[in-house]
Amino acid sequence: MLPSKPLHLGTLFDDLVERGSTTAIRLSRPLDAAPEAGLELDVAGAAGLVRRFAGWFARAGVRPGDRVAIVKRNHWDYVLLACAAARLGAVPASLSGHLAPETLDTLLRRLGPALLVTDADLLRAAYAAGRDLGGRASRTLVVDGGVEGTLSPADVRGGTAPPPRRPHLDAPLAVMHTSGTTGTPKLVVHTTRTLMRRLAGFEAHRWPVLGSRRDDTVATSISFAHGRALAWTAAVLWLRPAAVSLITDPDWDEAGPALHRHRPTTLEAQPATLARWQRRLNREAAAFERVRLFVSTFDAVHPSTVRAFLNASGRRAPVWMQGWGQSETGPLTFRFFTRRSLSGSQDVDPTTRDLGRPVPGRTRLRAVDPRTLRPLPPGETGLLYCRTEALCTGYVGEEGRWRGKLLGQWWNTGDLGSIDRTGAVRLVDREVDSLAEGGCLEIEDVVDERLPQVLECVVLGVPDGPPVPVVVVEGAPLDPGVWKEAVADLPAMAEPVVMGWDDLPRTGTGKVRRGTLREHLGLPRTAAGTGRWT
Repeated sequence: MLPSKPLHLGTLFDDLVERGSTTAIRLSRPLDAAPEAGLELDVAGAAGLVRRFAGWFARAGVRPGDRVAIVKRNHWDYVLLACAAARLGAVPASLSGHLAPETLDTLLRRLGPALLVTDADLLRAAYAAGRDLGGRASRTLVVDGGVEGTLSPADVRGGTAPPPRRPHLDAPLAVMHTSGTTGTPKLVVHTTRTLMRRLAGFEAHRWPVLGSRRDDTVATSISFAHGRALAWTAAVLWLRPAAVSLITDPDWDEAGPALHRHRPTTLEAQPATLARWQRRLNREAAAFERVRLFVSTFDAVHPSTVRAFLNASGRRAPVWMQGWGQSETGPLTFRFFTRRSLSGSQDVDPTTRDLGRPVPGRTRLRAVDPRTLRPLPPGETGLLYCRTEALCTGYVGEEGRWRGKLLGQWWNTGDLGSIDRTGAVRLVDREVDSLAEGGCLEIEDVVDERLPQVLECVVLGVPDGPPVPVVVVEGAPLDPGVWKEAVADLPAMAEPVVMGWDDLPRTGTGKVRRGTLREHLGLPRTAAGTGRWT
């Protein structure tokens, strides 16, 4: 008898077939690991690919308990490859192809994988940078072949997938990495209990507004190397919508045709992706006219972006759901926005820093004094700690770092914020990025609201001087007078540094890598924060 919620990662697609799922799986480009599958799959076809990949891995020598590292160009086949590894009782570890070669080398050294699954371009680029990534694994499988000394699909073709193995609920199931905005990402270990039961299981419920409906076309454009991709896939497909649309690249040349061809009714995308698409809404609004629900995760999103997409929808009352959480914890709070809730007022700028309340019955939050770690009264700003049964079980190769963020059963998020008497959370900053006066996130929101020509604003704190704003502008150069007028009532800042969109260093989820940006600008590595809790 099948469980009522998705439970087993390795047999997820077989279980979906047994449930009679008819969801169409539509791709913005063919899978890297199976290009012959084309642009559309059904669930049975996806299940067949998982079994095929499991056969590859078995023939490559993967055994239960081994780690299988997956690092390649962004695509949904990350999920299928991870399911294939889990089917064998191995532990998939998904690493973003956006990571620098030296970072990948460090993470692979910590993982010690039995098999590295990658693509030729990434492997060669790393080698050109002086990093032999294949040397960190017992064997390397290149999905598009053509690299001497590695396995290609032709070398492992014909391998038969053995019967699926299901790990203990609390045994390692999958490894994913944090964003790495402040340095080398952590390797987060999740189990069947934390990832499938707690995270995917909670979402795989037909909640009002949030739950996928049978007539939905559910679209997503995210980093499929991120743990979110596993939970999203399991939860959404379990609810059997009419179709899912998987967009692998935020560039409009790929994303635009996919959005117009399969117009979504619900859309989840990274905030940086939405910011890129926002400038096209005047000409491309038809791609979003059917959306009833927008979802943003991974990073903060600006009020102007939320407002613009809600207004682009042709629905009478579209809703925006903003989630706040971490790779280690999954979602901690959520908040809904409507057209009316972001109208603002003449005296108060609208904000998306009010994160809503903890997920009822699943998470608890408290703010503590950063020095004493004692709980603070309602409304006072401190370090935000959470308590959740979805908490990861460790960091690969950095167990001391993981344990150092625990205070009993409470987990240090590394974020600064306040919690009012009703339990509502207001985010101020990452502790490592905090300013002596005000919060960089709030300043960035206000700049975005007041200066529509600014595509991105990143405020970097400096220990012994005013913070430095870095701005990306569209069209005409930034007018110094207009800038000064817009920030006159904000904390004093240095003169803005103007950069191009593509010049900002980003993670695979679109977040700005503030530490790298500091180095690029010759600024000190830290702001007013200690960086102790990253």
